[in-house]
Amino acid sequence: MLIHKEFTIGEIRSRLVKGIQDYFEGCNMQKAVLGLSGGIDSAVVAALAVEALGSGNVHGIMLPSEFSTLHSIQDAVDLADNLGISYNVIPISDIYNKFMKGLEDVFKDRREWSVAEENLQARIRGTILMAYSNKFNALLLNTSNKSELCTGYGTLYGDLAGAIMVIADLYKGDVYELAYDINCEREIIPISTLTKAPSAELRPGQKDSDSLPDYELLDPILYAVNEGGKTYAQLEEEGFDKGLLARISSLTGKSAFKIHQIPPILNISNAPVVYREKWLIK
Repeated sequence: MLIHKEFTIGEIRSRLVKGIQDYFEGCNMQKAVLGLSGGIDSAVVAALAVEALGSGNVHGIMLPSEFSTLHSIQDAVDLADNLGISYNVIPISDIYNKFMKGLEDVFKDRREWSVAEENLQARIRGTILMAYSNKFNALLLNTSNKSELCTGYGTLYGDLAGAIMVIADLYKGDVYELAYDINCEREIIPISTLTKAPSAELRPGQKDSDSLPDYELLDPILYAVNEGGKTYAQLEEEGFDKGLLARISSLTGKSAFKIHQIPPILNISNAPVVYREKWLIK
């Protein structure tokens, strides 16, 4: 479902492609690198980058962990093949286990699984992507979307790293609509990427819905607050669930510090992701 209804999907796509081109021209850079997870966000960013820069200037890196599913890896490979881009596959399990071994004495009283172990994997991936960026003079494209950024669903110095955030002004619903538009003439983004439940794959069986409200519920509320300028009190009066509004307010409030540390965003709207007091229920 398109959330930014003030634009057509064609306008969104052309703005982002032109934005990538202008940003790279301004940086006097030609090459881009990004992590390919097999998910919808990285697939859309890769496709936009190829449209903007050409397939020869885009490189993908797949960074599977022990929690990555085989179908996600295959989806990432199929996407790269469909786009005609080069790629590497660098499993991170051994690197992660070495980190955990080194942290044994530090974590000895906190052996239970937590967000620390999840974020460590994301930061290992970010380090590898930045190593490639430095070595091959390629700008790292960030693949986080606006729904995630508003609710803090991202890891500082991990999957929030990058030189430019390509889809950070698009809600998850917009990302799906853009993916279908990219596939309008032929299958570029694998169908299984479009149909599977979104997941960071940082623990067994993880789904985005474990941490966030369903995007179908989340996106319209975020849009009403950001682009619509409404308060949660107004939304409650309009019939939105009070518990859902409180949950979203809590998520945005707890993660506001991250907003101050993100890379530049390709904006399509007049309400880019910045911390706003109206995100909070008082």
